[in-house]
Amino acid sequence: MKDQEIAEILKSVKTIALVGASEKVNRPSYEVMEYLLHQGYKVIPVSPKLAGQTLLGQLVYEKLSDINEPIDMVDVFRNAEAAVGIAKEAVAGKVKVLWLQKGVISEEAQKIALEAGLKFVMDRCPKQEIPALGLEK
Repeated sequence: MKDQEIAEILKSVKTIALVGASEKVNRPSYEVMEYLLHQGYKVIPVSPKLAGQTLLGQLVYEKLSDINEPIDMVDVFRNAEAAVGIAKEAVAGKVKVLWLQKGVISEEAQKIALEAGLKFVMDRCPKQEIPALGLEK
């Protein structure tokens, strides 16, 4: 995906479901969630282990389908095997963008997302892309 397309995605999304959220401050998912919140995005953490708790002031959900509001983007901090099921959930939830984090490579998740008309980003991190594209607030 070209930088321009990624910039358009990052400028258009408002609500991000972060799947694989962690309460551990040294984990990339925690750092990225904190960064995205500071950039003005609404970030909804998803983690079965933390469901019902709050993380960085946000209520944690067990799974995507538990979220009762429109989600623009799903940011995936899970392994490639889990990404396939998450892609199916994202399609069912009428999400606009499926974003797989650095190191998460799933051609099958990509196929599911693209065939359903979702925008798809793989093996990239919004925390790196936002400043690199000059979008930082």
